Amino acid sequence: MKNILVTGGAGYIGSHTCKSLALAGYEPITYDNLSTGHADAVKWGPLVIGDLHDTQKLLACLDQYKPLAVVHFAASAYVGESVSNPFKYYQNNVGGSLSLLEAMRSQNIDKIVFSSTCATYGVPDLELIDEACPQHPINPYGKSKLMIEQILGDLSNQGQLKQISLRYFNAAGDDRDGEIGEHHEPETHLIPLAISSATDGLELKIFGVDYQTPDGTAVRDYIHVEDIGKAHILALEHLLSGGESSFINLGTGRGHSVKEIITCLQEMGISVLAKNAQRREGDPAFLVANPLKANDVLKWQPEYTNIKDILKTAINWHTKT
Repeated sequence: MKNILVTGGAGYIGSHTCKSLALAGYEPITYDNLSTGHADAVKWGPLVIGDLHDTQKLLACLDQYKPLAVVHFAASAYVGESVSNPFKYYQNNVGGSLSLLEAMRSQNIDKIVFSSTCATYGVPDLELIDEACPQHPINPYGKSKLMIEQILGDLSNQGQLKQISLRYFNAAGDDRDGEIGEHHEPETHLIPLAISSATDGLELKIFGVDYQTPDGTAVRDYIHVEDIGKAHILALEHLLSGGESSFINLGTGRGHSVKEIITCLQEMGISVLAKNAQRREGDPAFLVANPLKANDVLKWQPEYTNIKDILKTAINWHTKT
């Protein structure tokens, strides 16, 4: 079996990627401390409960399973919390990644696919963001991810490893089979919050209705979580076949506003309970990817190109759980 270590494989994107790995003929070995992940989402391979800072446990895991490569999701990922508690984000995200890289070097594992983010771009002035856009993150979460990108870039430049860093835009949707789904505590993502407003009566706040956008609300690029998982398979196979290191956006190239999402959900029978609120500091009007490099380097194209198809999978998951 072709083993792949997946840090954070019990989380939202990590668990969906583990399913994609299994379907592609790999054995995902989940390494997760379960601080935000869920053990019941680990269905396609073994679970090793451990922390990234425990380099010795990582070494033992790598020695036992001898993975071909690492897919690295494990991180603290709440923007607001990163502002109020920056030390946690540098310690967990940067420090944990250094521990992982140390263990990989000791076991001569030199290929890694890294879960990065469009938050490394900060507040860009482009409506379609490509990989050449300057990276000026405005919060510790984005800064920590950029630091890891820079570390991986330096190691790659010295020939010590090969890496693909995937800069996600807005992950959305859930497993089409309903086996796993999006479950955060607390939840901060628009789509599950909008659905919850209808099912649980929790009011959805629309942060900003005065942006320079067609309807005044922020526009984002929503990419289905299964498409993200498939991109990791392609990135992994790119590296395993001798491909070069790279930094690559993951998005559809299509933007949808907050009001558009709400209108689509209402048309699909979800009575969203929403109210207008002030903008959040640092939220850009537009965050939409230029996805051409992902297609060029990885031959990746999203399967889910209609926002209602993405929303349907989210509705199926959130209304049954």
